[in-house]
Amino acid sequence: MEGSGEQPGPQPPNPGDHRIRDGDFVVLKREDVFKAVQVQRRKKVTFEKQWFYLDNVIGHSYGTTFEVTSGGSLQPKKKKEEPTSETKEAGTDNRNIVDDGKSQKLTQDDIKALKDKGIKGEEIVQQLIENSTTFRDKTEFAQDKYIKKKKKKYEAIVTIVKPSTRILSIMYYAREPGKINHMRYDTLAQMLTLGNIRAGNKMIVMETCAGLVLGAMMERMGGFGSIIQLYPGGGPVRAATTCFGFPKSFLSGLYEFPLNKVDSLLNGTFSAEMLSSEPKDNASVEETNGTLEERQTSEQENENSIAEAPVSYHPKNQETMEIVSQDQDYKEAKERGSKKDYIQEKQRRQEEQRKRQLEAAALLSERNADGLIIASRFHPTPLLLSLLGFVAPSRPFVVYCQYKEPLLECYTKLRERGGVINLRVSETWLRNYQVLPDRSHPKLLMSGGGGYLLSGFTVTMDNLKEDPSLNSNLSTLELHKTEEPAAKKRKCPESDS
Repeated sequence: MEGSGEQPGPQPPNPGDHRIRDGDFVVLKREDVFKAVQVQRRKKVTFEKQWFYLDNVIGHSYGTTFEVTSGGSLQPKKKKEEPTSETKEAGTDNRNIVDDGKSQKLTQDDIKALKDKGIKGEEIVQQLIENSTTFRDKTEFAQDKYIKKKKKKYEAIVTIVKPSTRILSIMYYAREPGKINHMRYDTLAQMLTLGNIRAGNKMIVMETCAGLVLGAMMERMGGFGSIIQLYPGGGPVRAATTCFGFPKSFLSGLYEFPLNKVDSLLNGTFSAEMLSSEPKDNASVEETNGTLEERQTSEQENENSIAEAPVSYHPKNQETMEIVSQDQDYKEAKERGSKKDYIQEKQRRQEEQRKRQLEAAALLSERNADGLIIASRFHPTPLLLSLLGFVAPSRPFVVYCQYKEPLLECYTKLRERGGVINLRVSETWLRNYQVLPDRSHPKLLMSGGGGYLLSGFTVTMDNLKEDPSLNSNLSTLELHKTEEPAAKKRKCPESDS
C-alpha cells in the first residue's frame, strides 16, 4: 500500500515487552473491575477502596497478581494449591438457616483489631469461617459463594494486565459509558470488522469517544498504514488512546485535520493560510493534546476516588503533604524555566502541528481512502455525506450512533443520493453467561443496548444520474423497459392456441 511504503514500519517487539517498565500504561484488574493507570515511582494509586504504590510491579510480567501489604507496598501473591482429597462438610439445603445476624461470633471491632495487627486477608477469611455457626450447615455452593464474598471484601489483591481494545472498552463501558457515547465493546468489534481495519490501510476516522475508536484502529493496524483523524473544536481528545501506551513509531502514521476545514477542502478553496490564520485554535490544540487529556484523566480518577473511598490505613495528612509538595516542585520548576524558551517551544510545536495538518490535507485531497469510520455525538447525515467524497470506490464505511432514528434518516439520504451499496442498519445483541459446574446459566442482568451501526460500500456514481444532459436518454430507456413486458404478454395466448 502507498501508506505503508512512504513511512518506516514500527520497531520489532523487544523481548522485554512482556515485562512492566517504569512509565508504562497498565490496567489494574480485580474481579470484573478495571482501571487504567501509568506506572510511576512513589505515586499513590487508589483502586477499589485500596491505596498502594506501583514501585514493586516494575520488572514483573503482565498478568502477575499482587497482594497489598502494610504501607501500600505490592508483593507478588504466591499460588497455594487447595487440597482436593479432603471432603468438605456441607449441608443438604439452606431452608433452616436464618439470617438473624447472630451467626458470626467475630464483631467488627475484632476484625478491625486483626487488621491493625497486620494479619493478611486470607487469614481473616479463615477466622470468619471458623467463627461462623451456620457455615457447615450451608450447601457446598453456598459455602463457595460465602468464601468468594469474604475474599472480595478482605483480601487486597490486584492483577496487572496489559491494555488492549477489549479491556479498555469494557472498562469505559462499565465506568464512564457517556464518554464513549454508550458504545458497547461488541459493537466496537463489529465496527472494526465491518470497516475492514487492517495493516497498510489509509483510514479516515471521526469520533468523539475519548479516542477509544482511534486506539482500537491503531492497535489493529499495528503501526502500518495511515489514519487521518477529523476533530471538532480546538483539537482531538485522546485520553483513551494514551491508555494503550503505543510506541512512538505508531504515531508517525497518525494525522489530524480540523472538521471545520472539510468543506473548503471539498470545494478546492483550502489553502495553508487558513491554518496559520487561527492562532487561537492552535493554542487550544496544544492545550488539548496535553492539559485537557491530563484533566480528563484526573477527572476520571476523581470520580473513581469518590465512588471508592480509600481505606484509611495511612494518615490523611501524609497524602495532603505529598500533593502539596508535588505542586510546589512543579511551580518552582515552572518559575525557573525561561518564558522565552517556553514561547519558542510553543511556536515550534504549532509549526510542527501545522505541517502535519498540511500533510493530512494532502492525503485527503487524493480521495483514495480505504475506509471511513464515524462514531460521534453529532448527527451522522451531514458528516457521512461530506466525508464519503474522500473515500475510494469499493471501500467500506461504518457509522455508529447511540440511537437508530438518525441512522434511518442517514440511510434514506444515502438511498436517494446513490453511490453506495449493501446498506444495512444493525444492532448487536449481547448476553453474558455464568459458566460454573452445575450452575451454568444466563446472567440475570444484561445490557439493554449497545448502539446501532450503519454500514455499506462505496461505488462509482452512475454517469446517467450525475449528468443532467442525459436525462432524456434515461427516460427513453425506461420507456423501452416498460414496453417490453407488454409485448411478451400478447404473445403468450397465441402460443397456447
